[in-house]
Amino acid sequence: MAEAGKINPMSQFEITPIGADQLAATPFQFTNSALWMLIVLVTIIIFMWGGTRRQLVPGRWQAAVEMLTGFVDNITRENIGKQGRKYLPWVFTAFIFILVSNWMGAMPFAVVPGAHPFTVTSQFTVTGVMSIISFAIVLGVGFWTHGLKFFSLFVPHGTPLPLKVLIAPIEFISFLVRPFSLGLRPFIAMFAGHVLLDVFGNFVVQGFSAGGAAGYGVGLLAFVFVIFVNALELLVGAIQAFVFALLTALYINDAVNLH
Repeated sequence: MAEAGKINPMSQFEITPIGADQLAATPFQFTNSALWMLIVLVTIIIFMWGGTRRQLVPGRWQAAVEMLTGFVDNITRENIGKQGRKYLPWVFTAFIFILVSNWMGAMPFAVVPGAHPFTVTSQFTVTGVMSIISFAIVLGVGFWTHGLKFFSLFVPHGTPLPLKVLIAPIEFISFLVRPFSLGLRPFIAMFAGHVLLDVFGNFVVQGFSAGGAAGYGVGLLAFVFVIFVNALELLVGAIQAFVFALLTALYINDAVNLH
């Protein structure tokens, strides 16, 4: 991570193969990104399994699962309407995957040698694919429900004819940008936050290694910033999961109701 005294905060985003010797002769590689995706998936499955007990008096585990599913269900119902329940599986899947991925990547697993976490949502390929899936659902629902009338989404109702010529291309371009911006938002948030954590973490190490009043002062101040940024990362991770779910519901609502 640091070579010749230089800080390289980008090294934490490198995708490296695991067990490369065994897979060297194949086009497939099991990477640290794939490993942490599996860890996130197993964590989600275990968490959701705790909510299937259906106890009359729910425990904390079951209550947490029910609260989370109810929260996302409210997002779909309030923003899509009565049909929102049909789209809950994907909206909830996207929400819980981004949330757990963001929080897992912010956990201090690195205190155990060789257990450095990898935040899969810091890779645009992951969030980008999720946004493409959301966009595909929007297109599928729009054309399946309304046919070619779906194109009326790009022309606001009641717009005078001269303005339609100007507004329609702008609305169409704005619509095409949606999947890109939807996936870019959580990626940038996690990417920037982890770079800050790495930079301030290196300041802590270098400050205490330098010694002296100035070194310890810089190290202590940087340590305070690490705590603050790490807490902010947890908050931003939850907000980004919520925003992704909310925007997905809003985009589906446009396809369902042609607003």
